[in-house]
Amino acid sequence: MTLSRDIYAVEEFTEDEAQVLRRYFTNVDKPVFALKNLPEVVKGALFARYSRTHLSLRRLFLDEFADDVESEGQTRTDDPDITGVGLQHAQELYDRVFFDYGDDSVAQLGGVHLACEQSSNLLTKVLEWGRIMSYLEQSTRYIVYDQRISGRYRFFRPPELMKSPLAARYVGDMDRMFDDYSTFAKSMNTYFAANLPRNEGESELAHRRAVRAKALDAIRGVLPAATLSNVGIYGSGQGYEALLLRMRAHPLPEVRNYSDLMLAELRKIIPSFLRRVDVPDRGVVTSRYLQDNAEASQRIANLRLSDPSATTMADADIGNNAADSSNNTKDTSADNAVRLLDFDPDGEDKMIAAMLYPHSSLPEHEIAEQVANMTPAERMEIVNAYCGERTNRRHKPGRALERTSYRFEVLSDYGAFRDLQRHRMLTIDWQPLSPKHGYYLGADLIDAGVAPAFSDAMERSAALYETLAEDFGEQAPYAVALAYRIRYVMQMNAREAMHMIELRTAPQGHPSYRWVCQQMHNLIANQAGHTAVAAMMTFVDLSSDAGLGRLQAEIRTEAKATAQMASNIRPHPNLVTTGGEDHKPAS
Repeated sequence: MTLSRDIYAVEEFTEDEAQVLRRYFTNVDKPVFALKNLPEVVKGALFARYSRTHLSLRRLFLDEFADDVESEGQTRTDDPDITGVGLQHAQELYDRVFFDYGDDSVAQLGGVHLACEQSSNLLTKVLEWGRIMSYLEQSTRYIVYDQRISGRYRFFRPPELMKSPLAARYVGDMDRMFDDYSTFAKSMNTYFAANLPRNEGESELAHRRAVRAKALDAIRGVLPAATLSNVGIYGSGQGYEALLLRMRAHPLPEVRNYSDLMLAELRKIIPSFLRRVDVPDRGVVTSRYLQDNAEASQRIANLRLSDPSATTMADADIGNNAADSSNNTKDTSADNAVRLLDFDPDGEDKMIAAMLYPHSSLPEHEIAEQVANMTPAERMEIVNAYCGERTNRRHKPGRALERTSYRFEVLSDYGAFRDLQRHRMLTIDWQPLSPKHGYYLGADLIDAGVAPAFSDAMERSAALYETLAEDFGEQAPYAVALAYRIRYVMQMNAREAMHMIELRTAPQGHPSYRWVCQQMHNLIANQAGHTAVAAMMTFVDLSSDAGLGRLQAEIRTEAKATAQMASNIRPHPNLVTTGGEDHKPAS
């Protein structure tokens, strides 16, 4: 594309200047360009200065940074590993703008990709709590967790616990849970292969992968919360600072120790962004503030609630440890495991008024008055126009849907929680993980004859938890299997509800969180009476039995791989699938 000088002015540079610029910018003559071969702190410093000058970014670089960059003698290539250019100059600018003057927005201007490996499932929930970062977590449905690292099963061993007399008991019970997991994986794979046979015309490879994913879905509940996972994070300096301050205030030692590992590595890339984290009158006092508030809230809860740890009658109805067909996702709907706690009865009318607002010159209250006098058909006509024809679930209506919101309380297995928790454009909070609420036992485990052995594993998990709780209260949840239930609240606007409910009810999703989101859709339509909101969610799948839910996704993946081969593009030899539910980003 050739840009007309009548539209965009083209800045003039000498040939020597252009030669320098080409090493650090993707072009020298267009109004849109990217920075390259510069460390994050230099990029951030450039943008910080950029906001306070009339100069273009490329001219600013030449005038104030280029001499420092070039004088440091870096190899003049496009090598992305160059990290020293202009670093001292940039750090000095950051110290002046960010640390001394407290311009927090400056810390949004540079980011880091950070790999966080061998973190427990308790730690991963802390890592993924922030809204302004991006995460990918290792899947439980495509990786068999019976593989060992250095001869040991993949579960976290708390240092304090491993120095105690309970170490042998802890490792022994954990090993048995992983042994059970390995046995169950083989049994359920055989069961699904026999009961969900390949149809004529279906790929054998796609069918085998779908069977494997369904088997791993069925048994993941036997894994303990101590199970190790890998998390990839991309975030800005501001995001990492907020995360580290929370982690340093956390009651779990693993979280606090891991924050030190993260800080050490992040300071190799963005040192100035994180200078405040361990400064006594900055980050340290902030972490202490968070810790003090959490401890005070726990004390007041113990004082003012009659028995904050007691199981209510409603909880007792929601799943006991009995291994029978009444304790599965399909049949627990009568137990109200998903409750709609709060909603705005007038929320749908407010949403419709918000749909009309940007297309009018009237004040919002006058639009709302007119909407209130419309017939249901007229309101639905507005909704249909605003929503349009959605040909796939990635077509999202606009922000008018953020005008109304819902607060749900959910009691589900921890496995479902760990998937739903990663939706960050909402408010989520959860109670401590323990065996007190019973566990989720899928009907497939019962039909396959695995339920008695599964229940034995749950009993060992609960017994280990009770033993650890006596002396290691904070570490006791490591022993809790992912099948055990946890209570949490999720508050979201209608736009986020559409994204999450449509995504998590897809046939390839895990049955436990599919059920949770199906109930949410039902409550929005029937309890809240927001039928228009529910009707806009045209990609909600309400089927109770998805069969081999991953099959169609696996067939599509295989077709893409075949097309790549035909185009002489080699797919990765170890590729199992792409776009798994455990890897879906939040909206």
